[in-house]
Amino acid sequence: MNREFLKDLLSTPSVSGYEEAIQQKALAYGKAFAHTQLTDPSGNAISIVNPEAAHRVLLCGHIDEIGFIVTHIDDSGRLHLAKAGGVSPRLYIGSPVQVWHEGSKVNGIIATSSDLVKKEKIEVSDLLVDIGAASKEEAAAAVAVGDMVCADVPVRELMNDCFTCRALDDRTGAFVVLEAAREAAAQGASAGIYAATTTGEETTGRGARHAAAHLKPHCCIAVDVTWASDAPGTNPGDTGEVKLGGGPVLCMGSAVNKPMNALLKQVAQELDMKVQWEVAGGRTGTDGDTVNDDGIPMALVSIPLRYMHSSVEVGSWKDIEDCVRLLSTFLVRLSQELDKGFDFCPVRP
Repeated sequence: MNREFLKDLLSTPSVSGYEEAIQQKALAYGKAFAHTQLTDPSGNAISIVNPEAAHRVLLCGHIDEIGFIVTHIDDSGRLHLAKAGGVSPRLYIGSPVQVWHEGSKVNGIIATSSDLVKKEKIEVSDLLVDIGAASKEEAAAAVAVGDMVCADVPVRELMNDCFTCRALDDRTGAFVVLEAAREAAAQGASAGIYAATTTGEETTGRGARHAAAHLKPHCCIAVDVTWASDAPGTNPGDTGEVKLGGGPVLCMGSAVNKPMNALLKQVAQELDMKVQWEVAGGRTGTDGDTVNDDGIPMALVSIPLRYMHSSVEVGSWKDIEDCVRLLSTFLVRLSQELDKGFDFCPVRP
């Protein structure tokens, strides 16, 4: 597994709606194994194995991250922001940020004060980015309305093969999609595998919607992150017990196709791999919902994550490696089952 490639993805900002630079890296990596590649108006990057195959399996891992967009530069030269995705404004007070203007990085910091910290409810309108400018004119020479802003946090290795950075949601899932397709191709999978690093999941769902509409796959596997219940303040009773380092997480719920789930479970058992389970009573909050809305059978494989939607998300290298191994083996098996007439229907007349 290419850890350095994931670290490179994590170092590349891709606030939802601004995914072009990172998608170029995804395409470059996919060229090593893909038989062909596609892009589309939503900004998806899709690396395809066996494009002529009769059966098409879509893999979705969204490559966008939460962040901010500059809305205004005030007379003091500070930047005002709008949210892009599920940002919790309080978590960003006093944090270093990077502003991206025409491909160039401008360093900044979210201004802090004792009054702001004491405020009961923090809104995004309370956040001001200080880039050191002394006036509106000076700031406008370096940045502009519409520029993306995200936390400035590098990858840091932690104990027990854990690591931390911003945007593990869902850069890790996008990485797994590409790695699983690469390994499945090497193992001789015969189905058409469409490894899509999708756009806009944190905001509009546009990437998965475009991919499903244009590719018309027979099924989809969404790869995302999920809340680890071993983090402070979490409750295993909410959706299930999920531990960092405990293995891939499969989802039970009305949105998930039961025959696909059963095959995933069987493959994990054959690999002697531990998996964890979460429960989604309704929608899953992932790209899987979007493709499911188009009537495409879907399974969800998630990577445990602590401190989701913060700039200090924590994941496990082992969980990511196991997700790649599970999905690549599953794709080979699914290819065989599809050739034999795999039935996605949980009931028959």
